[in-house]
Amino acid sequence: MKLTSLFKDFFTSEKTGGFLLILCTLLSLLIANSHAGASYIQFWETNIGGHSLTHWINDGLMSIFFLLIGLELEREVYIGELSDVKNALFPIISAIGGVLIPAGIYLYFNYGGSAQSGAGIPMATDIAFAIGVLALLGNKVPASLKVFLTALAVIDDLCAILVIAIFYTSSISIMYLGIAGILWLLLFILNRKKVHALAPYLIGGIGMWYCMLHSGIHATIAGVLLAFVIPFGNGEENTSSYRLQHYLHKPVAFIILPLFALANTCIAFGSNWSEGLFTAEGIGILAGLVIGKPLGIVLFSSVSVLIGWCVLPEGLGWKHILGAGLLAGIGFTMSIFITLLAFSDPQQIATGKIAILFASLIAGMAGLIALNSILKNAPSQKDDLNT
Repeated sequence: MKLTSLFKDFFTSEKTGGFLLILCTLLSLLIANSHAGASYIQFWETNIGGHSLTHWINDGLMSIFFLLIGLELEREVYIGELSDVKNALFPIISAIGGVLIPAGIYLYFNYGGSAQSGAGIPMATDIAFAIGVLALLGNKVPASLKVFLTALAVIDDLCAILVIAIFYTSSISIMYLGIAGILWLLLFILNRKKVHALAPYLIGGIGMWYCMLHSGIHATIAGVLLAFVIPFGNGEENTSSYRLQHYLHKPVAFIILPLFALANTCIAFGSNWSEGLFTAEGIGILAGLVIGKPLGIVLFSSVSVLIGWCVLPEGLGWKHILGAGLLAGIGFTMSIFITLLAFSDPQQIATGKIAILFASLIAGMAGLIALNSILKNAPSQKDDLNT
């Protein structure tokens, strides 16, 4: 299976970024639970311009992460795995199952309770972590499995973005939302007029972000909206979309996501920290990510193949899909992000983060063990991204 150079860049940056995320998470947890823990946690609450440092990372820098996700989704839709309806349906239906079943499991434990608003937490997949774990298996991983997991995670994140936009929105400011819409329309007109310079789009995007920040809709949505008005053309190396996506890979993988991990995993474990895992919230997150993700992905994809809507990707069997489904249970970045939107109570946020960390660890190890047993006797792949 032939892989495009930009997909290789994306996969490689996410793979290395996944390893860096693991290191940053471990470092943050270690410092937060050391003698310097109180000062370290307070550092991330430093007030800058009326907002904490963590807030600027989550609402500001993460918009750039969402812009990159939007650009990758745009590429997948136009010329990638999602450009052909037959090929696209399999990861799309798989991702829908990987969203609905975990949310259903979470609601089973939390419906009507104070943690009900966290139903979106187990819906998401962390692309960087999932790809980073997959990369540990080396060059025996089929290219089709890499493409499937990436497409699945991108669609998964799109679903999470829609959930954020619809369900985690506070009171709406029509004025600011209207201005953001006008700015997006102006950028769309520039796109149709074939203006390929990136500067007008980036300036307009900053304006959209500011308006979204004050509109009640989460500011990071501006990143996704901006991605779809940046000229894609034929998707080759000289196009605006390609150049911006190429520029963003390393800053997102090596600066933005590590900062997000450091700022949002500075959790001080109290003497009774494990009790949160056995609350309805904790059980809902753990069961949703570890059990719900692979169950939803395998169930929905198998039914779609059984009724003739889709076919399995070339070179993959149901064991590969199960392994990918287990890796999709690594929620981390997006799950923590939704936790911060779903809850205002510090205890609920801390419980959510701890449950996400444990669920992601279990899902990652289970996926790694399952896929390693499947691929241990497989031949090396010539088109592997590690070569």
